[in-house]
Amino acid sequence: MKRPLTASEKRTIRIAAIGVAAYLALFYGLTLRDALAARRAQYDTLVQQAKALRDVISPYQDKIAAATNLMDRFRLDPAKLKRSTVLGEASAAIQREAMAEKIVVGPVRETPGRPSARELGSIQFDASGPIPAVLALLHNLSRVGFPVIIDTMQITSDPRMPNGVKASLTIVVLDFDAWKPKEENAHA
Repeated sequence: MKRPLTASEKRTIRIAAIGVAAYLALFYGLTLRDALAARRAQYDTLVQQAKALRDVISPYQDKIAAATNLMDRFRLDPAKLKRSTVLGEASAAIQREAMAEKIVVGPVRETPGRPSARELGSIQFDASGPIPAVLALLHNLSRVGFPVIIDTMQITSDPRMPNGVKASLTIVVLDFDAWKPKEENAHA
């Protein structure tokens, strides 16, 4: 059987509950505060490391944007260029561009380049077609995806077609490795 608590017993229970709560808050509260302070210190350290990493990376952001812009503009991916096949691939890309412009391409000669001139080789060919198509081909050479430069060009009228021209071109394929700046010796 249960009997009701007296006022004195209720007061004793209240005082005991307050005492237990004070004890728990005093001893475990300090431990909890220390644990939260340690987590906050870890978070602050992580934020400082992130800021330091951002400061290290930030000078390269402009260089990355410029390189990406150039790669997109010229359709050039240096990672895919292989030294042994660049000349043939460049020749094929130029011929595809000429066919896209409805230009008739004559025989194509590929010759190895001069290392002293920083070139992989040259491509010589004759092309004939309407004036706007030949000019479009010349304009689009910068976007074939290879480092090419027109070395010589001779344009004459084509007697076989009205408003047609015949172009004799020598295009140089640059040696992309030779144009990289030389790195300074760190110990010098």
